[in-house]
Amino acid sequence: MAELPARMRVRDAALMRALAHPLRAELLTYLMAVGPRTASECATAVGSTASNCSWHLRQLAGFGLVERAEGGNSRDKPWRATQVGLEFEEFSPDPATHAAQLAVLGANAAGDQVLTQRFVDSVDVLEPEWQRTSGLNTYSLRVNAAELAELTMAIDSLLRPYVTTIRPDAPPDARPVHASWRAFPRIEADGTPSS
Repeated sequence: MAELPARMRVRDAALMRALAHPLRAELLTYLMAVGPRTASECATAVGSTASNCSWHLRQLAGFGLVERAEGGNSRDKPWRATQVGLEFEEFSPDPATHAAQLAVLGANAAGDQVLTQRFVDSVDVLEPEWQRTSGLNTYSLRVNAAELAELTMAIDSLLRPYVTTIRPDAPPDARPVHASWRAFPRIEADGTPSS
């Protein structure tokens, strides 16, 4: 198999703060999932206005995360994601960068929840084959940090060939699918890690 494109490594606190904006995060993940779309199409998908989406898409373009794509007309040209995904560094000891990292993680978790709830609310309108094959699985693992890193890398290796912006050979009946992997130490209600 050919080498897959790398995800963009995000280190800059200003970029993280830009990605912490819920609409920007949703627009970027939408374009990475479905391919080029106009600001009007984005607005319909994310529940905003075309002018608001256009403004936030221009902000994302300023960071090199999206760009204008071919097609459309002079008034409503499509936008496309320039990245196949984002990779965030270890938590920074710098307070400003650390706060930006937490903010972008919070926006990602909230966006993940929104997509999950939309699926739950709409499952009855999906075709039976999509109802059967969709999965919301939960596992309670007991691993050490090295095992968790290995497991995360294995899942990433398994999923990356199917990433929308990478996959050139998707079958005609393929649809965008949201998949996420969350793995972290379980935290008790009092804020302490479970043992």
